[in-house]
Amino acid sequence: MDVLQLSTVLLLLASLFSIINLRILKLPQTIGLMVLAIGLSFFILAIGLFFPSILNSVSSIIKSFDFEILLIDIMLPFLLFAGAISVNVHELLKDKVTILLLATFGVLFSTFAVGTGVYWLIEQPIFNLNTLGLSYVDCLLFGSLIAPTDPIAVLAMVKKMNLSLTTETRIAGESLFNDGIGVVIFLTLLSVKKLGIENVTAESIGSLFATEIIGGIALGALIGFLGLKLVKYIENEHIELEVLITLSLVLMVSIVSKQFHFSGVLGVVVMGLFLNQNIDVDKNEVGVQKAMGEYVYKFWHLLDETLNAVLFILIGLEIIPIVQNFDSSYLLVSILTIVLVVVSRGIGVWTPIKFLSFFKTFEKRTALIITWGGLRGGLSIALALNLPDNIGEGKNLILFLTYIVVLFTILVQGLTLKKIVK
Repeated sequence: MDVLQLSTVLLLLASLFSIINLRILKLPQTIGLMVLAIGLSFFILAIGLFFPSILNSVSSIIKSFDFEILLIDIMLPFLLFAGAISVNVHELLKDKVTILLLATFGVLFSTFAVGTGVYWLIEQPIFNLNTLGLSYVDCLLFGSLIAPTDPIAVLAMVKKMNLSLTTETRIAGESLFNDGIGVVIFLTLLSVKKLGIENVTAESIGSLFATEIIGGIALGALIGFLGLKLVKYIENEHIELEVLITLSLVLMVSIVSKQFHFSGVLGVVVMGLFLNQNIDVDKNEVGVQKAMGEYVYKFWHLLDETLNAVLFILIGLEIIPIVQNFDSSYLLVSILTIVLVVVSRGIGVWTPIKFLSFFKTFEKRTALIITWGGLRGGLSIALALNLPDNIGEGKNLILFLTYIVVLFTILVQGLTLKKIVK
């Protein structure tokens, strides 16, 4: 199946599932689409018991497209830019210390807490998983890919929660930046895995980390500054041109980042925040306006909704190859891993909030809302699929654990978040 055929099938499924969800299920859009896609996956698996050829054909189609390239290189930059221009920049800048501390400490703590906990679990004889050959670095890789929340899933839910502007900005900002930090940690650990820990020095890790983060932020700021000057020069008179400019800038940041090994995730987010600013209407008049015309924001909202629909259908369909490699011994470990992920997320959020509460004001239960709102999504699955094959059979366990955590956070936490907020 080529790209055009695959795109057609995905868009048709997105349209059909959206109608079914709106008229029958009436769930939040992203959750409803994923539930229906999972239902379709299990229906195909059931048919495969009687007609294996059908299951094999569908599995080969799903495996034929590279989920990691499709999401990280193609969909993610557009989704993150759409998320960045929907955030209230002024509120974000007022709370930048809180957001950055939550993003960095939370991801680092969760990476090592979850990685260490999973490594301890698989070493226990009761689970009979120590034969998989997973090393401590492999478990840290799992911790790093599951630690960051998925801004795509988080932003889709937060917009409908009727939270205060401050809390909404903190959740949205933290999810946008911890995403970039998480990818950088994952890539750093992946280089340790590929080179061998004995061949890696503190200087090389520090250099890689700094290049990814500082390079990504600097590139995003530079392109964002130039883009802001450009759209200001146009003055919202040619809205089609503004759409074309934003599309080309997102692609430019992605390509340049990949070429120079910068963090494209951070680059796109920073560029989006630069373009999502108010500018003076006229020096002789009082008032401000958005740097880009309202039509541009509507275009990116439409693109965001469309790509979100396709992404969550892909997440639902990705269960087919994962279930085919399922082992019953994974079940208990997956349940304990869910608890481990949620608890480590809670500690990683509660600690900086407790520290910052001496200097800032937080609404009651902010830590609980941010913890329970920490949904995982396609990014975690894409990173898990990107793990090297030399991990061996342990890669199937990591894929299964990743998928179970993603399902739990989206289906359980996503569906109960509104009640917890109330």
